[in-house]
Amino acid sequence: MESRDPAEPMSPGEATQSGARPADRYGLLKHSREFLDFFWDIAKPEQETRLAATEKLLEYLRGRPKGSEMKYALKRLITGLGVGRETARPCYSLALAQLLQSFEDLPLCSILQQIQEKYDLHQVKKAMLRPALFANLFGVLALFQSGRLVKDQEALMKSVKLLQALAQYQNHLQEQPRKALVDILSEVSKATLQEILPEVLKADLNIILSSPEQLELFLLAQQKVPSKLKKLVGSVNLFSDENVPRLVNVLKMAASSVKKDRKLPAIALDLLRLALKEDKFPRFWKEVVEQGLLKMQFWPASYLCFRLLGVALPLLTKEQLHLVMQGDVIRHYGEHVCTAKLPKQFKFAPEMDDYVGTFLEGCQDDPERQLAVLVAFSSVTNQGLPVTPTFWRVVRFLSPPALRGYVAWLRAMFLQPDLDSLVDFSTNNQKKAQDSSLHMPERAVFRLRKWIIFRLVSIVDSLHLEMEEALTEQVARFCLFHSFFVTKKPTSQIPETKHPFSFPLENQAREAVSSAFFSLLQTLSTQFKQAPGQTQGGQPWTYHLVQFADLLLNHSHNVTTVTPFTAQQRQAWDRMLQTLKELEAHSAEARAAAFQHLLLLVGIHLLKSPAESCDLLGDIQTCIRKSLGEKPRRSRTKTIGGSLLLGQDPQEPPWVEVLVEILLALLAQPSHLMRQVARSVFGHICSHLTPRALQLILDVLNPETSEDENDRVVVTDDSDERRLKGAEDKSEEGEDNRSSESEEESEGEESEEEERDGDVDQGFREQLMTVLQAGKALGGEDSENEEELGDEAMMALDQSLASLFAEQKLRIQARRDEKNKLQKEKALRRDFQIRVLDLVEVLVTKQPENALVLELLEPLLSIIRRSLRSSSSKQEQDLLHKTARIFTHHLCRARRYCHDLGERAEALHAQVERLVQQAGRQPDSPTALYHFNASLYLLRVLKGNTAEGCVHETQEKQKASTDPSPMPTGPQAASCLDLNLVTRVYSTALSSFLTKRNSPLTVPMFLSLFSRHPVLCQSLFPILVQHITGPVRPRHQACLLLQKTLSMREVRSCFEDPEWKQLMGQVLAKVTENLRVLGEAQTKAQHQQALSSLELLNVLFRTCKHEKLTLDLTVLLGVLQGQQQSLQQGAHSTGSSRLHDLYWQAMKTLGVQRPKLEKKDAKEVPSATHSPISKKRKKKGFLPETKKRKKRKSEDGTPAEDGTPAATGGSQPPSMGRKKRNRTKAKVPAQANGTPTTKSPAPGAPTLSPSTPAKYPKLQKKNQKPSQVNGAPGSPTEPAGQKQHEKALPKKGVLGKSPLSALARKKARLSLVIRSPSLLQSGAKKKKVQLRKAGKP
Repeated sequence: MESRDPAEPMSPGEATQSGARPADRYGLLKHSREFLDFFWDIAKPEQETRLAATEKLLEYLRGRPKGSEMKYALKRLITGLGVGRETARPCYSLALAQLLQSFEDLPLCSILQQIQEKYDLHQVKKAMLRPALFANLFGVLALFQSGRLVKDQEALMKSVKLLQALAQYQNHLQEQPRKALVDILSEVSKATLQEILPEVLKADLNIILSSPEQLELFLLAQQKVPSKLKKLVGSVNLFSDENVPRLVNVLKMAASSVKKDRKLPAIALDLLRLALKEDKFPRFWKEVVEQGLLKMQFWPASYLCFRLLGVALPLLTKEQLHLVMQGDVIRHYGEHVCTAKLPKQFKFAPEMDDYVGTFLEGCQDDPERQLAVLVAFSSVTNQGLPVTPTFWRVVRFLSPPALRGYVAWLRAMFLQPDLDSLVDFSTNNQKKAQDSSLHMPERAVFRLRKWIIFRLVSIVDSLHLEMEEALTEQVARFCLFHSFFVTKKPTSQIPETKHPFSFPLENQAREAVSSAFFSLLQTLSTQFKQAPGQTQGGQPWTYHLVQFADLLLNHSHNVTTVTPFTAQQRQAWDRMLQTLKELEAHSAEARAAAFQHLLLLVGIHLLKSPAESCDLLGDIQTCIRKSLGEKPRRSRTKTIGGSLLLGQDPQEPPWVEVLVEILLALLAQPSHLMRQVARSVFGHICSHLTPRALQLILDVLNPETSEDENDRVVVTDDSDERRLKGAEDKSEEGEDNRSSESEEESEGEESEEEERDGDVDQGFREQLMTVLQAGKALGGEDSENEEELGDEAMMALDQSLASLFAEQKLRIQARRDEKNKLQKEKALRRDFQIRVLDLVEVLVTKQPENALVLELLEPLLSIIRRSLRSSSSKQEQDLLHKTARIFTHHLCRARRYCHDLGERAEALHAQVERLVQQAGRQPDSPTALYHFNASLYLLRVLKGNTAEGCVHETQEKQKASTDPSPMPTGPQAASCLDLNLVTRVYSTALSSFLTKRNSPLTVPMFLSLFSRHPVLCQSLFPILVQHITGPVRPRHQACLLLQKTLSMREVRSCFEDPEWKQLMGQVLAKVTENLRVLGEAQTKAQHQQALSSLELLNVLFRTCKHEKLTLDLTVLLGVLQGQQQSLQQGAHSTGSSRLHDLYWQAMKTLGVQRPKLEKKDAKEVPSATHSPISKKRKKKGFLPETKKRKKRKSEDGTPAEDGTPAATGGSQPPSMGRKKRNRTKAKVPAQANGTPTTKSPAPGAPTLSPSTPAKYPKLQKKNQKPSQVNGAPGSPTEPAGQKQHEKALPKKGVLGKSPLSALARKKARLSLVIRSPSLLQSGAKKKKVQLRKAGKP
């Protein structure tokens, strides 16, 4: 528990209970509990609670402004200012401030006097000095926060004097009193400040420059009352040579004070404004900031300099900005950005981005200053690489003129890098490096150019919607020109040729430009939308770039390509332009736009790799011409296997197959843009797909064929391109982290040694033994008598061993390289398969009604099987997830499917059988689920197709077969679904599931089958009913399936009423047979079997009740009542509570209520003889007579063996609670064995209540009465059986018939009546009325 502070009053409860203090010392008894709780809530740490309590306190006091509550509230809040809990002091101070603000009639001087009297600094004890100091400080702050202190001259003077006195206790309060004094004086009027200034500010300049608070007070006075300050101190030049070191120390102290807050101290901003006002900013920045704070090697001081730089940006002119952005502060900031790489290191870059973004957003009307700041930050480089990232969000605040100027500066720096204008630096690790190549200007130019080209692309990427079209075109032309062309002679028609390079463009830099250009092309061609993908003229950006490239190719005297074109390649280019003109005539067609984009993109790739793209371009043009010249076909399935083109050469492959091969070749490239284009083009041609074209795609996805060495498609590696593209944002991290790399190298060497040891084979051992024996270095038994080897022999042996180990090392390296090559090829192949799955996804999404979609099932399942077995790598996981998503969501769950099977019906039936058999042979359930869902999808397709195409086949089968069974009628007659075949397939699967111990099939699979295709239930239900009484596992699974299936509407609609009633009767008979052994479970499986049987029984009851069916429940009731004794004997076994609940739930449906469980002592049970066990229990423990719960006579009365009445206990009145519960339970009477309860008879009359079998099993065997359904008394000597029921039930006429009509059947039939609460309600009510009349005197 938290100890109470002595200054804090006690709660009312504690005050009354404590005897150490005088009664009502604080006058708590005069006030209400609600009022006192306000003060406890004010000190709680939750802000919402504090504010709510303060508001409630003020509202409470407004209703009693003159009462004693106001005096107590002030006294309590003042006491709270000095409590021991430091978190509670500001809470009481804020509450006091709001109280003074709400009640302006309270004098501030009296409040301040009460605070000083309560916490007198001269009389307080030493232990209580710190709380007293904080109480005075928070008291003054409360007066100031009320807003009334600056208006009350007397209270203001007293508060100033008190703060000056508190300022002497720096050990406890530090600089808080001086800060409070500055805050207060900044709010007072000039006249008041002139009066107070001599008392708070000393005339000594040494004192003024001793702390940030004193200097801030001086600057405040200089701003508000300069004349008074000049009289007091004289003329002071803060930026003189002797005052600059003092200012540096003051700023260092201010930086240390805000180290945790990470903000700019107010004194630093005031000095900056003073320097700008007095036109001494250069001196302040050079001597105070750069030569003073920055040289201290103190990170808080460095962060203060960075924050000063960010805050000063809006305040400086263009010349001052040039001074700041070329100095040591910005260079030190660049070093911080490069070295602050670790996760736990503080990074100032996000804060500087906020400063720059605020500056750019605030000066939209001054593009020159915007451009100056952006160029300055882009000029801070680490050995040529700018420290700002290529993707910088602040460029979105640039005005259009500033953006144009910035792009022009970037282009100029790319062509003619001015290294002298950069603020370049090297890190400590780079300075220590001995490699002279790191400091070459060519390396710095390459790093700068690579950054510039990606910065241009990122600007278009982030602003291409807002940028001017002309500016975007400039950037795109610039990237295209310097990617593939070289200037031979400048010309005015091509502006890009007018500016030569000051440093030649290297091949590595040109590759970076090419990579950036294709990234730009992807940005300009995103999703082929009108706004981003096309210009105002309606043409795509790629079309304009191709036109520009054609212009460059036509000016061969001025411009040449990096890779010169041959005559064939130039012809391919010209044919591409001609095809583009032909496509313009079909611009209304959607596929024409996709073909145009594909042609343009491959045409641009012709500039990058002419030899590879030339033949590809010709094939694409041929396919486009044939596809546009083809007439649309109404039926595709009739032409499958034949030629699809009119007038086409039979030996020539269809154009769609050629185009699919081209798309697969494009997908093998690492370009994401190629992937998007291939996906778009395939979406337009997938309606013309042929089986051969689909097989080309499946050959890539099929693991058996795609892993062969002779693949058609060569997958290219994009690691070099990724490495090139991702290097522009990174500095020389390897140089900064050289130690970590050396550790990794040492670990790599150790792993290589281990691998080398593991690669030693037997052949190498034999060669080593041969060399050693030849050199006589490996002696035998008589080696001790031989002479040692000479020097020449040793040298020869060493040379032989060295050559042998060198060869072995080469062999090991070759094996390792081969292994890495295979792993790399496998990774590339998996990536290629993931990309090819895009085509499959497009096909099943856009053409779900295509019959070729059915050919995808088994290839996709093979991928899933293989990936589930070997899904260790991330690529395998991605391949599995994508394949499973396409298979499950786009294929099996598609709303549309093929409705024109043609002659495929028979093949689909065989495929259904094959899939179901494969599902049963899978090693695990997830894989089996995919196969089972595939079979359900095929069932849906077969069921949804009409039988017109299958008529001839069905008629032939009918003629050939001798089976006279009629054809199915109804909805099934019009579909292609062969119900007999499908039923046989799923019947076999269901039997395997019920009998096979480790079957991969599961209950949800068959539930999905029954819900989607309930027509199969009529044939599959007999199998389930048959296994209800089978072995343990089949019984449980069958009961579980029936529980879920009987409540399905779809299943019920497939049965006629007589069939459904017959099914219910069969299931009830099987369940009744199972329940004959209820309560005899010895194992967990048998216990689960009993649970499933009872659950199925309750489901049957609910179904019959809902359907209003009439079933014979007499045998079932007798079985349940007959097993009650064995069930109660195992009442304390594990899991028996659920079994008992289900049992009594069924009995309640049959009209028998669950008995009340009574806990009785052994001595209260009336018995002639007591066993030794009962005596021991009697001595074990007892309760006093006053603590025992009194029982009713009807519950305590138990007949003895000789028939004498039991003791009634009439002298002890029953408790009221038990009596009320008994009255409620008496409405539905039932005993433990199903006998309806009656009122307690008169004392002395014998009772019919049986003994409690749970306590005394021996007495239960002798005294238990047979089940009495209608309350008829039975003889004790009559054996418990079913004859009693057969005699008693017909007399009551439950079914409303005469007893004679039931004698022929020798059984009574019970009706499951819906409206009555129980089966035997009427009989029980009559019997209860008779017993109640008999019990009256």
